[in-house]
Amino acid sequence: MTQWISHPGLAGLILLSAIGYAAATAGIKLASHGQFLPASGLVLCGFSLAAVSETSLLRQSNLAVIYLAIVALETLLVMGLALLLGDKLSTLQLIGGVMVVSGLALVSS
Repeated sequence: MTQWISHPGLAGLILLSAIGYAAATAGIKLASHGQFLPASGLVLCGFSLAAVSETSLLRQSNLAVIYLAIVALETLLVMGLALLLGDKLSTLQLIGGVMVVSGLALVSS
């Protein structure tokens, strides 16, 4: 875990990629409520940001560790977004989120 935290460029790209995926997820949520025009823009921008960030990341680091870091951070962002949008998270979902983040710590240590 300290491998990518100690490199600010990697940590920033991981954050940008996770934000991109979370934005695309928010766009998909908007589309499910019939707001297709803003949703399509959000999905396109989110996936584009994630693709550019992840491409840069993969030039510098290991795919497995980078992908787990992105998924862990994206999980936290999407769970936070869900709470902001009024969705209810069950105890099981919260435990699952903690397990994803804990798995990253185990794999990258």
